[in-house]
Amino acid sequence: MRQWAEYSLEDEGGRAKLVLKGPLLISTIGKLDRYLRTFEGEVAEIDLSQTTAIDTVGAWTVLRFAREREAEVTGATEQAKRLLKAVEEAESSADISPPLRLLRLRVPERVGELVLEFSVGARQIIAFMGQVVLCSLTLIRHPSRFRGKAFVRQLELVGVSSLAIIGLMSFLIGIVVAQQGAAQLRQFGAEIYTINLTGRLTLRELGVLMTAIMVAGRSGSAFAAQLGTMKLTEEIDAMRTIGVSPTEALIMPRILAAVFMMPLLGFYASVMAIIGGAFIAELTLGIPFLTFLQRIREVVPIHDVWVGLIKAPVFGLIVAVTGCYQGMQVQGNSEEVGLRTTMAVVQAIFMVIVLDAFFAVFFTEVGWA
Repeated sequence: MRQWAEYSLEDEGGRAKLVLKGPLLISTIGKLDRYLRTFEGEVAEIDLSQTTAIDTVGAWTVLRFAREREAEVTGATEQAKRLLKAVEEAESSADISPPLRLLRLRVPERVGELVLEFSVGARQIIAFMGQVVLCSLTLIRHPSRFRGKAFVRQLELVGVSSLAIIGLMSFLIGIVVAQQGAAQLRQFGAEIYTINLTGRLTLRELGVLMTAIMVAGRSGSAFAAQLGTMKLTEEIDAMRTIGVSPTEALIMPRILAAVFMMPLLGFYASVMAIIGGAFIAELTLGIPFLTFLQRIREVVPIHDVWVGLIKAPVFGLIVAVTGCYQGMQVQGNSEEVGLRTTMAVVQAIFMVIVLDAFFAVFFTEVGWA
C-alpha cells in the first residue's frame, strides 16, 4: 500500500513549525502539495527530520513553500541537504517565454525573415539544378557511368507499383465527371455531350494532373524521406568520401524515372477515367459501353492527347526535383526528415498546379483550346 507524505503543525515557543513525515517523492507528495498550496498561516520552521526519502520534486516543493513563508528548513539529512542545494542553485528567475514584442515591430521583422529565407532557398535550388544539369552533361559524355539498374528499380517504384492506385483513382474520377456532367447537361437535353466532356477533360487536364498529384504524394515524398534518411545517417557523406557522386547514383535515376514514367502513367490514368465514364454512362444514360469508346475517338481532337503528353514529363521533373532537393536539405535530427518530406509534397503539388494553369493559357493562345 502506498505511504503518503504526512504533515503536522506544531507550536514551539510561540513559533509555528511544520513537521513533514514519510517519503517526499513525486508519487507520494500529492496530498501534501495540495495542502501547502492552500495553507494560509505563518510558519517559521520546516522540519524534515522525520522524512524517509526525498526526490527532486519533493525538494522543489519544500523550497517553494519555505520561500513563500520565509521559513527555515531544518532536520534534513546530508543527502537531503545536497538535493535541496542543487535544486535551489538550478532554479532560474528568468521568464518561461520572452515578452511579446509589439505587433508593428513583429510583422515587418517576420516579413524580412521570410524574404531572406526565400532568397536563400532560391540560391540553393538554383545550385541544386546546376548540379543536376552538370551531372546530365557528364552522363551524356560518359554513358558508362549511368546507373542502369538503379534507373530500372526507380521505374518500377514510380510506375509499376503505382498502377493499381492510379488506375482506381482515375476510374472513380471518370465516374464522377461523367455522372456530374450528365446531371448538368440533362437540363438542356444534351446528355450525349457527356462523352465530349469526359474525353477532353480527362485526356487534356485531369488525367495527367491527378497523376502528378498522386506521384508527388507517393514517390516525391519517398524521394525526400529516403535521401533525407541517408543524409542523416551520413551515408551520402560516405559516398562522397569514396568518390561516388550522390547526384549520379541517387538523384539522376529518380529524376529520369519520374520524367519517363509520367507520360505513361498520365495516359494510363486518362484511359482508366474514360473507361469509368463509359461504365457509368451505360448504367445511367443508356449509352452502350463500346459506343461511348467509339465516340471518344470522334469527338476528342488528337491535340488534346498531345497536350497531356507534353505536360506529363514537365510535371514529373518538378515532382522528382522537389523531392530530391528537399531530401538533400535534411540536417540536424530525424524531425527534419518529416518536415522536409511534407515540404516536398506541398511544394510539388503547388508547382504542378501553377504550371498546369500556365500550360492552359499557353495552349489556348497557340490554338490548342
